[in-house]
Amino acid sequence: MAITGLYDPSFEHDSCGIGFVANIKSNKSHQIISDGLTILENMEHRGACGCEYNSGDGAGILIQIPHEFFFDECIKLGIHLPPYSKYGVGVLFFPKDIRLREECRDVFNRSAEKLGLEVLGYRKVPVNTEGVGPTALSVEPEIEQVFIASPDHIHNPDDFERKLFVLRNYATQTVVNTVRKDAIGFYVASLSYKTVIYKGQLTSLQLRPYFPDLSNKRIVSAFGLVHSRFATNTFPSWRLAQPFRYIAHNGEINTLQGNLNWLRTSEKGFISQYFTKEEMDMLLPVVDENQSDSASLDNMIELLTLCGRSLPHVMMMLIPEAWDGNEQMDPVKKAFYEFHASFMEPWDGPASISFTDGKIIGATLDRNGLRPSRYCVTTDDRVIMASETGVLPVHPKLIKEKGRLQPGKMFVVDLEQGRIISDEELKQKICSEKPYSEWLNKYKIRLEELAEPRVLFTNLEHDQVFKYQKAFGYTTEDLDVIITPMALDGKEPVGSMATDVPLAVLSDQPQHITSYFKQLFAQVTNPPIDPIRERLVMSLATFW
Repeated sequence: MAITGLYDPSFEHDSCGIGFVANIKSNKSHQIISDGLTILENMEHRGACGCEYNSGDGAGILIQIPHEFFFDECIKLGIHLPPYSKYGVGVLFFPKDIRLREECRDVFNRSAEKLGLEVLGYRKVPVNTEGVGPTALSVEPEIEQVFIASPDHIHNPDDFERKLFVLRNYATQTVVNTVRKDAIGFYVASLSYKTVIYKGQLTSLQLRPYFPDLSNKRIVSAFGLVHSRFATNTFPSWRLAQPFRYIAHNGEINTLQGNLNWLRTSEKGFISQYFTKEEMDMLLPVVDENQSDSASLDNMIELLTLCGRSLPHVMMMLIPEAWDGNEQMDPVKKAFYEFHASFMEPWDGPASISFTDGKIIGATLDRNGLRPSRYCVTTDDRVIMASETGVLPVHPKLIKEKGRLQPGKMFVVDLEQGRIISDEELKQKICSEKPYSEWLNKYKIRLEELAEPRVLFTNLEHDQVFKYQKAFGYTTEDLDVIITPMALDGKEPVGSMATDVPLAVLSDQPQHITSYFKQLFAQVTNPPIDPIRERLVMSLATFW
């Protein structure tokens, strides 16, 4: 949505219910999908609805490509699908207006042709709108699946995945710049050879009946990743329903504005061995500003993963555990975090994130552990992870292990290896792949190594001090309540967050320029948290 009145899309945050069920041995079944939907339905209280009880904030499920189902459905449409991994499936949200819809389709087809990709055909996704509220239906998109063949010269499926990534970004940007906008718009929910998403502006209980596909026994997967959205400070929408392409996120990114500012300053210089210069230009901007913090994080994860890093590696970069003040941490792991902190600032905030690339599935918590995540491993090789226990009934005799995620820790199920990888083993492998400590010792410049600046300090007379205090907007309150206690006690005074001072922009008195700036939502915490009191999980370390 565009900026309108007091609404700004940068305020979009989520507070939701997430979960997944997976078969550790990668055995695909329809039961896994059904169990995933049951988890979603049992987390209805974690989602939200509008004034209408039947217009939800959003719900969805991410699964592996059900090749047999798509092959059979496409035969009915006269489309012959190649073998698995030789084609990609996209879920497209089109406008209801037929002229706008066909314009968007033409742009998408031309974009695919420009990239040397063949569009095999489209399939209209059957939906059942019974019971869905009028608000959600008023902006309901026309949902279609597109099938795209992998070129003959591409033999590595991951290279094909990168081509689909470029197509999605390029087609989306072209539509935005050339097709008239309406209330629904064009959106690519997913485009991959590995995974497919079913989602919408629905309640948790509406997702299963809305998409009849999900009840078809031929739809099978080794995992089902679900999300029930509770939109905070935001408007619900079909495109902001989760899961996104790589993650389902419960929480908020408090550092979002800074993260996006740093991204914008550097993205023009991005290079990668996996993308040509032309393809990299097609990918920009990496993050669409008119979306939620969760969607922005997903965009960043997708880029870093497709540029050659493993998904757990990327999660460690973006959501690191507390390392700066941890003297017990393995030096090899600490070197990994310090190295990456020099060029990637954390996407910080209370967060529980489930993630998948179609081959692994896992979850991680923020460094403070401010969102719940509990898991259960069964004797029949299932893993159940969710925001709370009891979302999927399991007989006690089948429970092999259960527990909860710890702050900053990661839980990963490798579907190709058919096993759970512990946080310790996973991070040991990732942190040992490169000589991060050696690189830090060789290239890092420390402030204490720089020459002392040639600055002479001149004592100021009282009248001169008073002159500068007036010039820089100091008040008697600043001197008595803030500066004097800091000088005498060596610590920042603790005061109330409340203030009855009129806003500078509304005042008829002269104001200092700094008075016009206020802290944004979620950047002030109560009770106080700072790097002294919370030094185990907070840091003032800064890199240039």
